[in-house]
Amino acid sequence: MTESEAAARAGRPKASSRQTLAEAACDLFLEQGYQATSVIDITTRAGVSRSSFFNYFSAKGDVFWAAFDERLAAATSLLRAGAPVRAALADIATGFAPDALALAIANVEAMGLADELERERAVRQARLAAAIAERERSGGTPPLAAEVIAAGAAGAVLAAVWHWAAAGPGRTSLAATLQQALDIAL
Repeated sequence: MTESEAAARAGRPKASSRQTLAEAACDLFLEQGYQATSVIDITTRAGVSRSSFFNYFSAKGDVFWAAFDERLAAATSLLRAGAPVRAALADIATGFAPDALALAIANVEAMGLADELERERAVRQARLAAAIAERERSGGTPPLAAEVIAAGAAGAVLAAVWHWAAAGPGRTSLAATLQQALDIAL
């Protein structure tokens, strides 16, 4: 097998395929709206198979959340390892560049995504709050206080992402916006 044949069989690198799919999805959502766009439309535009789509995303809406979910998983791992809450949450913004989620937030009306983003935001906020509350309780914080702290901190993270994206992704620092939000919540 020649080197070029081996490269062709290896396919696209994971990040490249995921990014290609996200870009195709966002283009289509802007052109025809979220509801009118199918997974087949996305894969056709991206030039990949339907099964390739599902290697990266479990549903159409996950296109927006993949990178953010990775960051939430990393923050949750840090919290479970005993990291201070503020440090684990601040890490979410480290190196966070404008992506499909930021584009969706900034273009929520044009893409017809208001309900989808609101629902999925609530899911992520609840997951993050649960991890923060667990960390707080393990550090000796009473249960009610742990839940209240967790709700405020998780809300601050998502509010910061929304505020940053709505201002125009890349125009301001997500890290600074998150820090400001955490200062209010904690």
